[in-house]
Amino acid sequence: MKTVLAIFIALHGLIHFMGFIKAFRLAELKQLKNPISQSAGLLWLIAGILFISVAVFLLLGKEWWWVAAVPAIILSQVLIISVWQDARFGTIANVIAAIAATLVFGSWNFQRAFVNDYQEGLARTGSLSTSILTENDIQHLPAPVQRYIRYTGSLGHEKVHNIKLCFDGQMRDKGLDWFNLQSEQYNFFDTPTRLFYMTGKMKGLTVPGYHAYRNGNASMQVKLFGLLPVVDSKDGDLNQAETVTFLNDMCLMAPATLIDERIKWEEIDSLSSKAVFTCNGITVSAILYFNDKGQLVNFISDDRFAISGKKSSRQRFSTPVYDYKNINGINVCSNADAVWHYPEGEFVYGKFKLRTIEYNVKDNNIAP
Repeated sequence: MKTVLAIFIALHGLIHFMGFIKAFRLAELKQLKNPISQSAGLLWLIAGILFISVAVFLLLGKEWWWVAAVPAIILSQVLIISVWQDARFGTIANVIAAIAATLVFGSWNFQRAFVNDYQEGLARTGSLSTSILTENDIQHLPAPVQRYIRYTGSLGHEKVHNIKLCFDGQMRDKGLDWFNLQSEQYNFFDTPTRLFYMTGKMKGLTVPGYHAYRNGNASMQVKLFGLLPVVDSKDGDLNQAETVTFLNDMCLMAPATLIDERIKWEEIDSLSSKAVFTCNGITVSAILYFNDKGQLVNFISDDRFAISGKKSSRQRFSTPVYDYKNINGINVCSNADAVWHYPEGEFVYGKFKLRTIEYNVKDNNIAP
């Protein structure tokens, strides 16, 4: 679709050169009956160049291509009106380009809140000095949790202040089809913060969503093309639901953070332990299940709420893990499901595959 749009805009731009050719009498163009001054001809040339630049930006994957499209469309339409009888059909092309630019701007503008939030988090944590995680740091943990941290290879690495995650995945709601998504996520552990931005495709339409969790306060927004609200939830049961999700991220994606004093541990047996996490007055718990290798293989909590529209209900929630991979010396969960355990049976509503993970991401705006 991007390539088709780029070709369309490039052709639209080339047509503008006809106004330049007509004005400077470089060729006979009988289809253009109205006279065009040389100054107007230069403007037609500029409009054409702008549109071709937009097409190039599109092909190069520049998300801000719409910035160049705005002056191109405005200039083009002013010129078209000046020779309406000859060029009126160019309005159709401008309308198509304007719609495409508006939709892309909507997604870009919606994503800005996420970008501003994670940049603030990086400015706060990206330059923090850190110490190395050692055996002494994990002695208070239950034996299965200690074994898990050793398995992951977190010992001997820096303690974790923040993480960046990118996933490919699929999600669905009850009664609806799966939709594909890609996500980018930042977690900060000084003040518990989880910033999850996803871009989904539903029936060919782009639907971005942003889940923000800051110290126990959560919000969730989903907008069609970043413009039309589909979901807009905050506070209430969502606060507790996202507190469970934050604990889940600590357990699955940032095992070095399990030494956090906000987590109270109870050993159940040699292959399971209970974690009780408190954040800003909200307390949630989960049972962690391990295998003989020391891998965390499931996380089960009864403190999460399934939220659909304005309705929510407390349901058992689990994230069975299917695979691990080693990234920069850390063995980390790379493939997991998200499951609701409804009275009528289990319902897998999310499938996530880890693409990349970074620990202690630095703020590029801070000098070393």
